[in-house]
Amino acid sequence: MATVVSPPERLVTLYGISWETYERIIAEHGERGGTRFTFDNGRLEIMVLSPRHEKPNRALAALVEVLAEEMDIDIERLGSTTFRREDLQKGFEPDSCFYIQSAESVRGKDEIDLASDPPPDLIIEIDITSESLDRFPLFAAVGVIEVWRFDRTSITFFRLEDDEYRKTPNSFAFPPLTSEIATRFLTESQTMKSTSWLRRVRQWARDQKAN
Repeated sequence: MATVVSPPERLVTLYGISWETYERIIAEHGERGGTRFTFDNGRLEIMVLSPRHEKPNRALAALVEVLAEEMDIDIERLGSTTFRREDLQKGFEPDSCFYIQSAESVRGKDEIDLASDPPPDLIIEIDITSESLDRFPLFAAVGVIEVWRFDRTSITFFRLEDDEYRKTPNSFAFPPLTSEIATRFLTESQTMKSTSWLRRVRQWARDQKAN
């Protein structure tokens, strides 16, 4: 078993890990936050998250929730739930995820089984560590429709088409929202009071409904 340690986000990558070992590590870790596990065919990435990772993640998750409320779009929030598919030898924990088109399918469920349940409709991916495992193939393998990716400078929207993610200017779940507007909102969240920022997002959403 080989190990690679990368300092920026306290990232550890292990190779030659069995599915059973991965499941045992997940079980032992339980529901404690602050660490993200990604498994892909024997490669296990363990990342200890920092504030510079979590702040944009939380802001974007709040953006989704406000837009859903104001646009009267039903959602189910599943945060960083662990998703696994043993038959694909893939497992991941999104930074944040939402069921939107499939919200009714998972409402009230305490456990999500991707063998029978749909995948999240929207995943937020904060990628501030260039050496982190490219997780898009994992999301595509289970059929996640939309990914918002933040790369330290801007947000890019991706939509799954023909098993590949393609950049799109507008969100599939929230069509009035462009990647440029989302980036602006995220930038503002870093300097504005949270209550003022939330009011700004809410007013923007109301303006879209009025148009």
